[in-house]
Amino acid sequence: MKPGKTYLLRLINAAVNNELFFSIANHTMTVVEADAAYVKPFNSDIIVISPGQTTNVVLNTKPEYINATFFMLARPFFTAKGTFLSSTLAGILEYDNDNDNDNDTPPSEYSDMKNRTLLKPTLPAINDTSFVANFSRKFRSLNSAKYPANVPQKVDRSFFFTIGLGSIPCPRNQTCEGPNKRTKFAASMNNISFDLPSVAILQQHYFSGKDNGGDYTTDFPVVPPRAFNYTGTPPNNTMVKSGTKVVVIPYNTRVQVVLQDTSILGAESHPLHLHGFNMMVVGQGFGNFDPVTDPGKFNLVDPVERNTIGVPSGGWVAIRFVADNPGDEFTSNARGN
Repeated sequence: MKPGKTYLLRLINAAVNNELFFSIANHTMTVVEADAAYVKPFNSDIIVISPGQTTNVVLNTKPEYINATFFMLARPFFTAKGTFLSSTLAGILEYDNDNDNDNDTPPSEYSDMKNRTLLKPTLPAINDTSFVANFSRKFRSLNSAKYPANVPQKVDRSFFFTIGLGSIPCPRNQTCEGPNKRTKFAASMNNISFDLPSVAILQQHYFSGKDNGGDYTTDFPVVPPRAFNYTGTPPNNTMVKSGTKVVVIPYNTRVQVVLQDTSILGAESHPLHLHGFNMMVVGQGFGNFDPVTDPGKFNLVDPVERNTIGVPSGGWVAIRFVADNPGDEFTSNARGN
């Protein structure tokens, strides 16, 4: 890059399973977009981005750094217990000071580092939940005449889904990494771990019949089968059920979903994507969601619009959307099975 210029960087988390911290040494980024929707600009030295999320940031390069090389570092955000590869990945941002070179070709003197100052950013701790929560709260939609925040003020259907890890039996003659080596980890929502159907759900919906292998049911639980202290001491039984279950809602239904993390097999952040929709993130917090007091704190004015979010570790997030895209839409939890 050239010093004293303004650049637009598009950041994409292409990791399968982990949120990432990202920072560029001695540079502040201005966040202007999230998941292809404009946001009220804000400055940050460190970006947090979940799998599947995109973020556009404006970067102003500094004319005072003539002979400096800047590390760009990224490292996972992870809160669950157990062995985890927490290595830091690095790239290099280097200024091209050849003012006569206007074709933006990279500098050729990468091997000559001895005369340059090497600057490195400081990233949060791998389990810095507070930083992630505070960063997430900074996102607000523009809510302007040109880009209004079309958040449903009232809802027709409200759901409460617990998100977390559980365990299912290990396949015969295999060794698994779940508890007791006789089980394997499985992500679940309301204690249901998704089974991939033999025939596409949409095909089954429109062409139901024995010949189409109808193997999904419409009895997905809209509340947890059993209430407990979701972020406290977990129950002894960590087993979840497997099934191909759906919730059927009418066209144009205004939907609210509260996604609650659980401490079963360890509390952790869960990146989550809602296929076919953008969702308005109207609230989030730590601990267990309180249906009496927490809705009064929802942001129904300028909530951020996203298609992928991270359910806070040991906390909850509330989303709203209008079901105006007919079809079978999956809510994907990136952790586990």
